[in-house]
Order: sequence, then C-alpha cells, then structure tokens
Amino acid sequence: MKKVLCILILFVISLTSSYAIEESVELVAQEKSFREKLNDVYYLEIDNTDKPHFLLNEILTKNFDNKSFFDNLQFWGAYYGHTNMNFQDSEPFNANYVYDFINIGLDGKLKNNNADFRVMLNYLPISNRDMVHNLFADVYVATNKIPHHRVVVGNTRPPVGKEGGHSPFLLPFVTRSQIARNFGTVRKLGSRISGDYSLVDYDLGVYSSDTYFYSFFPGAEFVGWINLKPLGKTDGKYGKLTLGGGLENGNRGVSYNVLGAYAGYEYKKWLLDFEYANADGYNGASGIVSNNKADGFYTTLAYKISPKIQALLRYDEFDPNKQVAKNNKKEYSAGINYFMKGQALKFVLNYVYCENKSAKNSHRIVVGTQLLL
Repeated sequence: MKKVLCILILFVISLTSSYAIEESVELVAQEKSFREKLNDVYYLEIDNTDKPHFLLNEILTKNFDNKSFFDNLQFWGAYYGHTNMNFQDSEPFNANYVYDFINIGLDGKLKNNNADFRVMLNYLPISNRDMVHNLFADVYVATNKIPHHRVVVGNTRPPVGKEGGHSPFLLPFVTRSQIARNFGTVRKLGSRISGDYSLVDYDLGVYSSDTYFYSFFPGAEFVGWINLKPLGKTDGKYGKLTLGGGLENGNRGVSYNVLGAYAGYEYKKWLLDFEYANADGYNGASGIVSNNKADGFYTTLAYKISPKIQALLRYDEFDPNKQVAKNNKKEYSAGINYFMKGQALKFVLNYVYCENKSAKNSHRIVVGTQLLL
C-alpha cells in the first residue's frame, strides 16, 4: 500500500512539474520581441484625446517583481515644434505666443501606491532664460494614499487659471490664451494637495514666489482653484458642466493678486468654455513680477468632426495695463487639430488675426507638431 501511495505522489508531482514547465514556456513564448512591440506602435489606435499617451510606453517602461520597492519606471520624451508665417512686419503678439519644447522625463511608481515621482527636463531655452534656468521643469514626489486626494511636493505647474495650469500636451491651440501666458503657465517650488470628487475638485498649494530658480525663496505664494461639477452624478447623460474659480496671492518684492473664473460645457462632440482673470500685479511666465493692473478673457468653441479631427474657434482679449488707454490686444483664432494617434502624435494648424490698439494689426498662420514617445 505504501509503495502504491508513493507511486501516486510521484506521478502527481511529475504532472505538476510538467504543467509548470509548459506554463513557463508558454509565458516566455508570449513575450513580444522589440520588433513586435514597434509593430504594435505602428498600428496603435488612440481615440481618447483627454489625456496624453506615450507611443513607446510598453518599450520604455520597466516593471519590477515583488522583491523591489519599485512598481515600475517609465522613460519618455516629448517634442513640440512649429513654423509660422506673418503677413505683416509687426509684432503685436505677446513674446510667449508660440514656443517649442523638447522634454526628457522619468516617471516612477512605488509598490502599493505609496508614492510616485517625476523628473522632467526641458532642453530648449527661451529668449529671456538661459538653459540652466529653463532646464528643470517638473521635479516632484507625490502620493495618492489619501482617498480621493493627491499630495505633491516639488517643482510643478500651479493652477493660476484654468488654462494657465493646463498640461502643455493637451492644449487646444498652438499656445495658451493671453491671460494664461501672462498670469500663469509657470512652474514653482512648493507643496500642494488636490481632491477629486464627483461634484467638486480642488487644488490648493503654498509655493515659493521664485520662478525658474532665479533666487531662494524671495517670498511666499498661495495658489488655489476649485471646480464645481453640477452634472457629475449623471454619468455624462447631459454632458459635462464645470464652474470654477481661483486665487493667486503672493509677494516677490511687491505684492500681487490674481482672481479667475471659468465656465465650460462639453456635450458629445461639442465644447464651449469661457475664462476671465483680473490681476493686481502678477508673477507669471515672464519670470519678472509686474505690478500692472491687468485683465482679460477668452471663449472657445470646439467640435469633433471625427475621432481624429477637431475644429476650433476662439476670441481672446487682454488688457496688459488698465491704467493706459487703448492698449488692448485681441486675437481671433481658428484651428484644426488632427490626432493621428491621440495626443501622442498630433498635427495643428492655426490661423490668428491680431487686432492691436497700439500697433499694426497682423495675421499669422502657425503649423505645429506634437510627438510623445
């Protein structure tokens, strides 16, 4: 009887070992080659344009086993380039109207969602900043351990306005609105906490008022933004309505204060939004604090002709100094976005007519390309 039992045990062990070997062989066989992964990228279809995707995500991501405290590391790159034609030899456009960028990034996640981090470098200097001042973009650590919340410490882009805090990879036009590129679109060193619920989301933070690492803590700054989502519990049946508002307040030699309000509605293929901002001094992308009293607004109408083609119209007005008469700048923009592979490979065509009270009016055609690897 013992011999029979031993034979049965050995037989079961041999079957189990054989199955494990076959399973491991099958898993190895399922591992795609580098060429197959590139082929997948070639045939990749991305219809979602609400968030950025990276074409080489599968190739440039390293996943770790359970013995490591890392969950994964992802290397990525981003490129945006443009060319433009001016119909008149005048300069009514803000100096930050168009920009190119080459970004190299490393994203990492720890096990059990304990923390994540990003290091993002920008390799193209801008006219009034050298390469060193412009090199470090997003550099932060964060955690999502608190339900519905995210805590971030480091150098990030605070939400000075709705579009001013928007990711550059998701912009509807070649560049941001005038209020965004004057009051916002700048990264600062600090701590922030954001919450996201079905009916409300918010982002509150305390930062150094320094920009682009010119000095060490010249002053403190608070930036906060809150969005109400009245249709958040309707599962998109009636569209998506967002009503938002925010405040930036700080000191960098002089005190400054920016108030903003936003309203946006999305329904099926349509999008309509409006944003207004009023500043009593501001500390934006120029890197130099202005004590001008300024304001501006824009409104955008967009329609998705197909999953890959989007048409847009925008009216954008800005007063850089309300104490000076007849210096308003108005921009009338029309655009077409072609999402070949979502935001990962996008082509942009913009026409802009600029009406300037203090200079000649002008026209501009801008062609841009975005590539996220």
